[in-house]
Amino acid sequence: MSNETIEKLIKEFKEYAIANGFQLNPDEKAVERIINGLLKNEEKYGEKYCPCRIVSGNKEEDSKKICPCFWHKDEIKKDGHCLCWLYKKI
Repeated sequence: MSNETIEKLIKEFKEYAIANGFQLNPDEKAVERIINGLLKNEEKYGEKYCPCRIVSGNKEEDSKKICPCFWHKDEIKKDGHCLCWLYKKI
């Protein structure tokens, strides 16, 4: 995975967070680990599945696990961050 790909995704995820009223985790190393997990899942399964969720092989069920996952906004409201800590409350 190239640094260029990682940088591009960081920029996209940061813009998405700002547009939705939360922030990207300020821990850059954590963000890079999460993005590497997303890219490994994309390579293995064909989608950027959240590295914190188990891919079942059921396309309909797994579609909810594509980053940003179906649950991230509720998790941020409830816990202050999404499950994998990519996004956090401001």
